[in-house]
Amino acid sequence: MNFDRGRITGQVQGILSGNLGIPILLLSLLAMMILPIPAFLLDVLFTFNIALAIVVLLVAIYSMRPLDFAVFPTVLLVSTLMRLALNVASTRVVLLNGHEGGDAAGKVIQAFGEVVIGGNYVVGFVVFAILMIINFAVVTKGAGRISEVSARFTLDAMPGKQMAIDADLNAGMIDADQAKQRRTEIASEAEFYGSMDGASKFVKGDAIAGLLILGINIIGGLSIGMAQHDLSFSEAIERYSLLTIGDGLVAQLPSLMLSTAAAIMVTRVNETGDMGGQIVRQMFGSSKALYVAAGVMTIMGVVPGMPHFSFLSLAACLGGLAYFLEYRKKQKPKPGPKNSSKASADNPAPAEVKDLSWDDVAPVDMLGLEVGYRLIPLVDKTQGGELLARIKGVRRKLSQDLGFLVPSVHIRDNLDLMPNAYRVTLMGVSLAEAEVHPDKDLAIDPGQVFGSIDGIAGKDPSFGLDAVWIDPKKRDQAQTYGYTVVDVSTVVATHINQVMHKHAYELIGHDEVQQLLSLLKQYNPKLAEELVPNTVPLSVLLKVLQNLLIEGVPLRDMRTIAESIMGVQPKTQDPMILTAAVRTSLSRLIIQTLADGIEEIPVLTLEPQLEKMLMQTVQQSQQSGIKNEEALILEPQMAEQLQSSLRQSAEQQEAMGNTPILIVSAPIRPMLARFMRYGMVNMSVLSYQEVPDHKRITVVGVIGQ
Repeated sequence: MNFDRGRITGQVQGILSGNLGIPILLLSLLAMMILPIPAFLLDVLFTFNIALAIVVLLVAIYSMRPLDFAVFPTVLLVSTLMRLALNVASTRVVLLNGHEGGDAAGKVIQAFGEVVIGGNYVVGFVVFAILMIINFAVVTKGAGRISEVSARFTLDAMPGKQMAIDADLNAGMIDADQAKQRRTEIASEAEFYGSMDGASKFVKGDAIAGLLILGINIIGGLSIGMAQHDLSFSEAIERYSLLTIGDGLVAQLPSLMLSTAAAIMVTRVNETGDMGGQIVRQMFGSSKALYVAAGVMTIMGVVPGMPHFSFLSLAACLGGLAYFLEYRKKQKPKPGPKNSSKASADNPAPAEVKDLSWDDVAPVDMLGLEVGYRLIPLVDKTQGGELLARIKGVRRKLSQDLGFLVPSVHIRDNLDLMPNAYRVTLMGVSLAEAEVHPDKDLAIDPGQVFGSIDGIAGKDPSFGLDAVWIDPKKRDQAQTYGYTVVDVSTVVATHINQVMHKHAYELIGHDEVQQLLSLLKQYNPKLAEELVPNTVPLSVLLKVLQNLLIEGVPLRDMRTIAESIMGVQPKTQDPMILTAAVRTSLSRLIIQTLADGIEEIPVLTLEPQLEKMLMQTVQQSQQSGIKNEEALILEPQMAEQLQSSLRQSAEQQEAMGNTPILIVSAPIRPMLARFMRYGMVNMSVLSYQEVPDHKRITVVGVIGQ
């Protein structure tokens, strides 16, 4: 007869792994309540019950976190059912064979009845009553209350925790997988404490059932012994009481251990680390408490009438333990083994002088953040600093908006700065600098607040708005008044985001353009191959992309950009002509960026005479060989008047809630955009060709000289 050993082994493993194990166990518990069980099997099951309780208690102690033993409520239920089934089975054996005395109900019950309680049923009853009081009134009641409160507070805190996860995800501090994992942990935590709240009721009911079973067994045993087996009252109460109390103690001991395990699980703080390590670290972390305890024990030990040896010896142990802990803290790590070479500490070998190389020339960081020494905790993860995560989120969001990978920000401390100051650098050159207060929040005045708040007056580094540095405790009060309150990490990250967005055209280089071409080649290989170098060289493409970024046009649609450059006829490599063609093709994207969701776009225009004069100026300059972007040559007084008119019109549009947009003829658009950038006028310049067909414009103002 051939046996498939692999198949049989797999079936056994499947049974043991839980596919059939739990159903078989539950059916066995039901059989124990109905069918008679021999005394030998009772001994085995009682022993297994005690071992199971010990294992569960130790697992609860050594679990790193409560969620590491999330199956504990189920284990508690199954073990309680098993213990109750054993009580029913042992009750049947005691009542049927208890008149014989001795090991009629098994060796385990006999041992607990004779050895543990000394054969005295009065002592056994007292011990059993004490265990019941400890289990029911102290451990079970306290654990049940803690489970109830923990479940309630965990459920109440779930919305706040979910919102915190969403905020971290939006800020870029975590990714989608980490957010999913944290949401799963929160849901598991709520389910665990809810299950523990219900499981504590099983433990409480088990304690009550044990007391009732004890009374039923004694009354039933006396009745059966005296009525059916003609035993005297003293003989019946001696035999049945010893067996009943032994049976109760056998069941009550694992019940007490499981109740203790439940109490340990619900009183644990959700911190990684086993309970023993937490107790040693937190209780014996300070030697001062042990010194004081040793002093108190010494005073009690010298009081006349006290047991001097016990108190004084314990005081000596506490004092010795305190001294040992203090000595370990002061002890420095031992130095490593000395090198067995001729050089020694007294006669160090001279260091070899190396020749200079290109490795000694440190490259300049493209983007840098220098911080004063008081701001170092903001960038130190070990001290709870969140600035690194915020900057990472800013880089991710800005890269998605601009269409290319923004370089990383290199952070270093600078002792030359003020303690609370920081500096943003580009290619080693300072672009922005500000001073913040790391222990406060910034309450920004958005323009309409309903009260004043005490703090340190200042400015928002990003936009120059009036602001106040306040204590974090006043955050709710400031928000009630209408302030926008942000923490210091958000202030610095927002400032860095503004600087990077403003200088985005300087952050893109040949390597980044080559990466964009590689991405384009994955989806449009023929287009990428024809663009560079057949149509334009890489340097010209870089200049076109930089021109787009200067005026805030993202590079997300590389296919349209490439097709626009290749579609210019006649072929040219003039970056300004190519940029104008690309802007026309990206008109919908440009309009969406400036006025998303607006059907009729409010725009400004130039007076016809002024626009005609600017056109003539551009034409004359081009005939003189001046480049298009440098073609606006005006008299200083006229340039100042034009700049003032543009700035005034832009402010009026912003006050009305509109985006300042100036629409002009295509030839003068580039030089007017450059003129506004140099004059720091916050206004976008479009040509008539850059307005999509599906959009309508409304002229709301005319700008003159």
